[in-house]
Amino acid sequence: MRYRSIVAGCGSYLPERIVTNDELAQRLDTSDEWIVQRTGIRQRHVAASGELCSDLARRAAQGALASAGMTGRDLDLLIVATTTPDNTFPATAAKVQGQLGMIQGCAFDIQAVCSGFIYGLAVADNFLKTGQARSAMVIGAETFSRILDWSDRGTCVLFGDGAGAVLLQASTKAEPGDRGILSTHLHSDGRDYEMLMVDGGPSSTQTTGVVHMDGREVFRNAVNRLAEVVDEALTANHLTAADVDWLVPHQANRRIIDSMGRKLGLDPSKVVVTIDHHANTSAASVPLALAEAVGDGRIKPGQLVLMEAMGGGLTWGAGLVRW
Repeated sequence: MRYRSIVAGCGSYLPERIVTNDELAQRLDTSDEWIVQRTGIRQRHVAASGELCSDLARRAAQGALASAGMTGRDLDLLIVATTTPDNTFPATAAKVQGQLGMIQGCAFDIQAVCSGFIYGLAVADNFLKTGQARSAMVIGAETFSRILDWSDRGTCVLFGDGAGAVLLQASTKAEPGDRGILSTHLHSDGRDYEMLMVDGGPSSTQTTGVVHMDGREVFRNAVNRLAEVVDEALTANHLTAADVDWLVPHQANRRIIDSMGRKLGLDPSKVVVTIDHHANTSAASVPLALAEAVGDGRIKPGQLVLMEAMGGGLTWGAGLVRW
């Protein structure tokens, strides 16, 4: 029997505290104008003291379950994509599994930085397509503020905290044109390992470390590699850019987002942009943007949604979904 993964629900959560560009400008050599012009970011959310990655993930997952009319007991698989887990081990996903009342199947974390949600979506889709699970929760959750050097204006202005979640269900309606995940496409290149990284870890320094980034090279690679993987996804499904109804990109930089929209020939109104109000939330970026566009009614049943992201590793990927 052939299965296809359909999206049954979406959820999101952003911490209460908002840090504006003007607030950062009070302690850094920067300004709201400088940040907006170069990134498109106006503010970011920052987790409260004691608010953990698992807390954000749980809230987003609960929203996805509620929108699907399901409970944690209905889940067979739970994946948390994160760069900022609660602990070195166990997986943050295991904690969220327990909090949701999920008592069957399995739960684990995925670490692909900003591409993490796309990676998680691909893994979950393959579980469902092969019949190993009937339902899967894929969560992107980050407390990125905990790994920032808040004196480095080149990195600390870029990131924020948050979580987004998508609930998938297996469907036996796998004929062309039916809704669901059409394909996912993943890539990585370890030769660029040090281009975007955190200089810490239990095996190397026994410290958390902070983000270091070669911004110019990351930007160049993002534009080129995202364009390639988008073409790959469209070609694999015998589609063209004209068939895409919505682009839901990783919210890293407004200039990268605009570049991808122009490449696809999409009207700017068909590109979901949320970077202005929650900055780059790494693995949470795509599902947060997706949940917002679904929640406000922009994304409608039958429409073709293209998601893409690139992160440290370097990692990058894309996914096509018929809503």
